[in-house]
Amino acid sequence: MTTDAHHVAREWLDRFAAAVTSGDAQQVADLFDAQECYWRDLIAMTWNLHTAEGRDAIAAMLGAVDPGSWPRDIAVTAAEVADGVTTVQFTFENDTFTGKGIARLREGGCWTFLTSAQELLEHREPRGRRRILGAEHGINVNADNWLDRRTKRLESFGLDEQPYVLIVGGGQGGISLASRLRRLGVPALVIDKHPRPGDQWRNRYHSLCLHDPVWYDHLPYLPFPDDWPVFSPKDKIGDWLESYVKIMELDYWSNTSATDAVFDEPTGTWRVTVEREGQERVLRPTHLVLATGMSGIPNMPDIPGADVFTGDLHHSSAHPGGERYRGKKAVVIGSNNSAHDICADLWENGADVTMLQRSTTHIVRSDSLMEHVLGPLYSEEAVEAGVDHDTADLIFASIPYRILPDFQRPAFDAIREQDQEFYDALEQAGFMLDFGADDSGLFLKYLRRGSGYYIDIGASDLVAKGEIKLVSPARVKELRARSVVLDDGTELEADLVVAATGYGSMNGWAAQLISQDVADAVGKCWGLGSDTPKDPGPWEGELRNMWKPTQVPNLWFMGGNLHQARHYSRYLSLQLKARLEGLDTPVYELAPSHHKE
Repeated sequence: MTTDAHHVAREWLDRFAAAVTSGDAQQVADLFDAQECYWRDLIAMTWNLHTAEGRDAIAAMLGAVDPGSWPRDIAVTAAEVADGVTTVQFTFENDTFTGKGIARLREGGCWTFLTSAQELLEHREPRGRRRILGAEHGINVNADNWLDRRTKRLESFGLDEQPYVLIVGGGQGGISLASRLRRLGVPALVIDKHPRPGDQWRNRYHSLCLHDPVWYDHLPYLPFPDDWPVFSPKDKIGDWLESYVKIMELDYWSNTSATDAVFDEPTGTWRVTVEREGQERVLRPTHLVLATGMSGIPNMPDIPGADVFTGDLHHSSAHPGGERYRGKKAVVIGSNNSAHDICADLWENGADVTMLQRSTTHIVRSDSLMEHVLGPLYSEEAVEAGVDHDTADLIFASIPYRILPDFQRPAFDAIREQDQEFYDALEQAGFMLDFGADDSGLFLKYLRRGSGYYIDIGASDLVAKGEIKLVSPARVKELRARSVVLDDGTELEADLVVAATGYGSMNGWAAQLISQDVADAVGKCWGLGSDTPKDPGPWEGELRNMWKPTQVPNLWFMGGNLHQARHYSRYLSLQLKARLEGLDTPVYELAPSHHKE
């Protein structure tokens, strides 16, 4: 913490504290940059994930929430200055939460301001000196031991007791949320259709590894060991998730599918019918969380001639791996992450594989992504500099989505220059490249649409060298008995056709489980409303319907990658805990529904 940075931070925060004490919302707002300013709140004041943009919006937000929720007792924990901007990390409290925040100050005003809830003051997690004893000493102890109690509890749901929260989906999102809820004392049950936790990863194609580095992918409370590989193989991740469920003592039902869900208005609870290992049971949770990833139901195109094709035809989500296709001719429709991975897997297993590219794709080499984008926050160097993953999460979250492209663009400009030969080779092979609608790169594509990119771990070189054949641009006209016909008349022999054609919105799961009316009331999940391809406006300022209240009471969506599961599970768990405890949770600016699909 430099002396100059600390002085600037302390001077502005003293003025901020005085304005907060006055109770005058406009006085607080006037401390922000008049030309451009943002206040992002992660439930600490708004019981929502909300970004106020501009002084007027900040004043309106402060005027609408209880002044007791305004941040006070601010203590600076770090401050530094770079390029004329002083970045301040701080802690705070209000009437309900302890919190952490980050402010960026420039030219005497505040440019960006983050407030994030960390713990409920009256319901803190039982860690450290608050941990439970765990043993019962004396002569009148309960005859049941720990395992007996765990088994009885797990079997009691739907019979003797009900979960307050039912989480449908036992991948990283579901178990991250469940681990936080357990620490908070919120009765939560996770259900998943697979036989074992982690099967969501184990059942994917043979060669799959994470494209994100280990520092980015820790789960809550239990980080990976410090010798864990940088890029984790799928089966290793599957085993880790299964171990996590056991170690964190999560209530988790495998081999269980939710078949129907109806909200009962008089009781304020859901009636969810599940089938567990062939037996039907009815659960009555107060809150229902769909934790099925960031994607909805697979988009399987309706291709003329599919009924006459005699080879294998399936969506990428059902791809079993390339082993069985040695010596076969394979056609993969698509050119994003799954398409590249599946093409490489097929090639490695001796298949003759062709990729059909329908539209431009953003490619970034994994090493370059680490060096220029992830490395400053998620790397061994960052850890050695004192930036652990929780700190990194807050720093990344402190950048409002409106200006995130400006933060990302220089890094991807540097990547494009550094890897020019790599990109030239791809274009010479006929591959159609982009760097996002505004050259802002991978993360904005991910946040806006969840598709349209590939983190290269080797498949791009195969495309450039022609080992993976490429047709670009390509449009499938029809299938014949053993071939794919394109709209220009090209006919490709095929024993296998894989549709790596993406997924619908998460609200598709709500339509399937509950009703189309409920799905429509929620509206599209994911996306920012940036008015870029596949992310129609209006501008939202936050990801649609993720980790926050929706237009359907007591229905929540938990999705995203491992990093988002870790970070945003905190805020969803606090919202659910507050409701369990009967706290007042007035939601500021509940987002309207947009776009049914």
